[in-house]
Amino acid sequence: MPYIIQNQGTPHERICDLRQGVNTVGRGLDNSIVVEDDARSLSRHHAEIQVTDKGLYVSDLNSSNGTFVNQIKIIQQKLTHGDLVQFGSVVFRLVDESKYDIQLSKEQELPTSGLSILMRVSPEKSRVNMQDLLKQQSLKTSGSVLMIQGNDDSQRTSAKLRVLLEVSQQLASPETYSALPEKILELLLKIMSVDRAVLLLVDEKTGILEPKAYKFSNPDAIADLNFYSRKITNFVLKQGDAIISDDASGDIRFDSSQSIIQQSIQAAMCAPLKPRDKAIGVLYVDNLSRGYAYHKEDLEFLTSLANQAAIAIENANLYRNMQSEVIRRTKLERFFPAAVSKKIEEGWDLNRIIETEVTALFSDISGFTEMTAPMQPRKVLEFLNEYFKVMVEDIVFPFGGTLEKYIADALLAVWGSPYQKDDDAIMAVNAAIAMQWAMKQLNEDWTEQGRDLQIQIHIGLNSGMVAAGNIGSENLIQYTNIGDTMNVASRICSAAKAGEVFISESTMIKISELNLPLEKLEMIKVKGKEEPLQLYRVLWENVDVKELLSKSKTSFASS
Repeated sequence: MPYIIQNQGTPHERICDLRQGVNTVGRGLDNSIVVEDDARSLSRHHAEIQVTDKGLYVSDLNSSNGTFVNQIKIIQQKLTHGDLVQFGSVVFRLVDESKYDIQLSKEQELPTSGLSILMRVSPEKSRVNMQDLLKQQSLKTSGSVLMIQGNDDSQRTSAKLRVLLEVSQQLASPETYSALPEKILELLLKIMSVDRAVLLLVDEKTGILEPKAYKFSNPDAIADLNFYSRKITNFVLKQGDAIISDDASGDIRFDSSQSIIQQSIQAAMCAPLKPRDKAIGVLYVDNLSRGYAYHKEDLEFLTSLANQAAIAIENANLYRNMQSEVIRRTKLERFFPAAVSKKIEEGWDLNRIIETEVTALFSDISGFTEMTAPMQPRKVLEFLNEYFKVMVEDIVFPFGGTLEKYIADALLAVWGSPYQKDDDAIMAVNAAIAMQWAMKQLNEDWTEQGRDLQIQIHIGLNSGMVAAGNIGSENLIQYTNIGDTMNVASRICSAAKAGEVFISESTMIKISELNLPLEKLEMIKVKGKEEPLQLYRVLWENVDVKELLSKSKTSFASS
């Protein structure tokens, strides 16, 4: 199976398998291969790799920062073993060892890093077909329900070990947690001749065994999840040992079990799912036709199979938790810059309400309603996503701001919450200037692309005290800043016209050391304030944006 590998040979090495068909690559969690990128150079849906019978092909999905093969920018390109594939700034190497023969001849020279290699064997080539080790029926002579090839002990022991190895390999890949119990029972019924089987796991909240999958050897059997004996399953969970009940209806340990009587259970086996010291569930099988159906060999094998299943389930659970953690971190990074996300990861309590001084930035698209009225809703959304990516990912975050929310075509960003720095106001104003320059560049790019898009934005900034913390219900919360400071920033933005940046007097005082070109305005009356405000227009076109970007990003990176 081909795969791509990132950070090869380092502690951060990551291998991503490529499956037959289309494999999508990007930051979005709905991709086949989700790539975390601190530099944010990847698009949400950046590229795709197609695995076909004719070869492997990589295609760029109109990403912002491009896709490269061996440092050459591509739209679509066929891949070969060893190619370096770069998505934005993230580099992978393609490994497709199926192109090599297992045995090396003298004429073949493969890159071996100076090693003397006598033979190469692909793991896939060394795997066995489980059906080659199994019979269609269990051996009557042995009395075992194991459908294992071989008549003597040595042959059967070898076959059992090889079957367990194959089971381990089939359960090794990260499965969907909910689908794994079904897969375990499918393997079980291929290997053992049992009437019914059920896999139960302990509910983390209640501590009660809950059935997660069941299988019947008779496809016409009536599905009834209550067929198993709770007395037996609870006994095994509590004791932690696998058991055989050769004649379940007469076993004094379970003589009061209604399920054994009602279901006519003649014989049962049950093994704990025990990846470590504590059982997480049980694996139960039974027989309805005859008592004394199971033997020591059967129980030993069921126990080994249960051990493999328990490890697979625990690994799948860990994988699920890792995915949840990735989702949680991704959500954090959508609203907070990398430095703030790191602080939160270190243990910051965002549920605590604090009073802090911030500089709030409101940005709005001028004439947005009129401009988008004739556009299809999908096109409007695509346009806003493109616009917000530049404003937030390329400017707000690199300048140390926190995204509080999107409000239709407007955005609200804050400096000083939840992480406060001495130059918050300076970074916020610099970000506003950079946003106006970026808007100018976006308009030029759209013109070159032949797109009928020309827009302008107006921005307002204000500095002052707020109450900061999470707001909402227990299950749905949002980190926000509340106070008159935020309201005034919104009003200042409304007072600014297309292409303008207005700042309050409180913000002007905090950025005095910048010596920015400012124009003092006439006192302006805004909604919600009895007294008019003293505002200043930032003459952003007179600012060297390259020098501004260099100084601001250097300042933020060193914090």
